[in-house]
Amino acid sequence: MSISRIFLCRVLGVAFSLTLLGQEVCGQDAPEIDFGREIRPILSDKCFACHGPDDGQRSGGFRLDQQDSAMGAADSGEVPVVPGDLDKSELIARVTSDDESLRMPPAETNKPLTGEEIELLKKWVAAGAPWEEHWSFVPPKSPPLPKVSQPDWCRNEIDYFIQARLDQAKLKPSADAERVTLLRRATLDLTGLPPTPEEVDAFLADDSPQAYENVVNRLLASDRYGEHMARFWLDAARYGDTHGLHLDNYREMWPYRDW
Repeated sequence: MSISRIFLCRVLGVAFSLTLLGQEVCGQDAPEIDFGREIRPILSDKCFACHGPDDGQRSGGFRLDQQDSAMGAADSGEVPVVPGDLDKSELIARVTSDDESLRMPPAETNKPLTGEEIELLKKWVAAGAPWEEHWSFVPPKSPPLPKVSQPDWCRNEIDYFIQARLDQAKLKPSADAERVTLLRRATLDLTGLPPTPEEVDAFLADDSPQAYENVVNRLLASDRYGEHMARFWLDAARYGDTHGLHLDNYREMWPYRDW
C-alpha cells in the first residue's frame, strides 16, 4: 500500500468528506460558488454581529445566518437576498452604496468589505444564492462507488474515489513506493522523525503481509507520535521556552509542554 493512499485515507476517512468527493466524481458538479467556504465566512466575520444569532445585538429584523430570514422581508420591507437578482437584493445595494450612512458594514465596526469580498457576494447572489447548512449539521451519506478505468488497482472503497479523480485529470496511479521509501514516509508523517537503521532492517526482514500494518501500529503507539501531534497544539497555544520579544528572556513553561 503506497504512502499516498495512507495520506488520502486519513483525509478521506471522514464520511462527510467522502460524500463531497463522491458528488464530484459521480457526475454531480460542485457549485461554482462554495457557500460554506467562500460566502458564510464573509457573512460571519462582517455581518453576523448585527444580523446574526444574538437577539440583543440584532438590527434590521433579519438574520444572515438563517436562509429563510436572509431571503425574507426585513423590517424595512426590503429583502436582503433575492436569489438571481442583484438589483432587488438589499444586501448588494448596501455593501455597494456610496452613501456612508447606508453602506454596510457600518464604518464604526472597522470591518469594511474588500473589493474581492463584494464581488464574491455579487457572484453568489447572481448564481441563485445557493445555500448550504453548516457541514457539522449535515448527516453524512456514503455515495455509490464511481466507475473507474482501473478497478483492479483499487484495494478498498476509498481507492475508487482516488482512481476516479485521477481519471478526471487523465492521470495514472503512481507505482507503489519501495519498502525503504514507504517506511521513511510513514515514519516522518507519524513521528516527524526518520526511521532508525535498526527499524529499516527490521522492516526489510519482515516478509509477512502485515509488515506495513505492524509498522504503522508501532508508530501510533510510540511516544514520538504523541509528541509530534502535540506540536501543532503547542504552536496554536504559542508555546515557547522564552518570551520571544524584547530581551527574549527565559520563562518556566516546560511543565505545560511535558503535561
